[in-house]
Amino acid sequence: MSATPLAAHPSAHQSAGPAPAFRGRIGRDARSGHYAVPRRYRLHLSPADPDGLRIAVTHSLLGLDRACPVTFLPAVPDCPDGGHSALRPLYEASAHHYTGPALAPVLSDDWSGRIVSTHGPDIARDLARHFGGGRTSLYPCGRESEIEAVERMCAQGIEGAAQRAGAAGIEESECTAALGTLLGTLGVLDQGLRDQAYLIDDQITAADVELWVALVQLDTVHRHHLDADAVRRIAGHPALWAYARRLSAHPAFGAHLDLDGVNRRHHARCQGLEAAGSAVQILDWATHSTPGTDAEAQVGKV
Repeated sequence: MSATPLAAHPSAHQSAGPAPAFRGRIGRDARSGHYAVPRRYRLHLSPADPDGLRIAVTHSLLGLDRACPVTFLPAVPDCPDGGHSALRPLYEASAHHYTGPALAPVLSDDWSGRIVSTHGPDIARDLARHFGGGRTSLYPCGRESEIEAVERMCAQGIEGAAQRAGAAGIEESECTAALGTLLGTLGVLDQGLRDQAYLIDDQITAADVELWVALVQLDTVHRHHLDADAVRRIAGHPALWAYARRLSAHPAFGAHLDLDGVNRRHHARCQGLEAAGSAVQILDWATHSTPGTDAEAQVGKV
């Protein structure tokens, strides 16, 4: 599909939250310092968080349960600063006198007991590139620019636009413009999915992971701040939401969808006003999602 409308915008995720505290990368060999060795690294994440959900789906698509164990964290962080107390020892071991929040996701090195990265997109890419081992190719050769374009569309045209459209106290003209950006982006994606099952070629790629997570957030979080008419217009993209249902039925996607956790995390963090559209759900995610082990029940479990 064509994903050029936002291709000139800055890279995705750059304004989605605080700057990552650690941005180490996994390389190909011993010269890189952090190189790919089975069971050397560990993920610490909460699927209720968008970055955590992206990484969890990527991890499952690649079949990395044994190569890179996962420690699941609670949906709602237990520290006043928004961090996780379980991650505090890793942060303090990785940075002298660290005083910031111990945020997830985290990729840690069990050999050194320190953090490699807290940057979600880098973590997902490194897992796919250095631990994939011939499994699903989430970053097909020559399609990187298309995947990055989809990432920008999701970060800016869906999540960013939905946040602006539902923000409390903004001018009506600004809300209208943001909703127009959101609907325009959904329209482009819907058109591209009318004749193909996935965004790029005939296989699941990182672009599909990105879009599915954005749609989950749109329907489970952002719609709470949009009025009923806006939600009705968002729902009026049948190919896009049929695509979301199909992916939800895939075990690597649906098994990580912790709807209760997403809801609790949203209400713990949200400071905006809920609108009339909050009761209008676009998809019955629980019905369409593949049953999986509740992430909340796996806290601290490998």
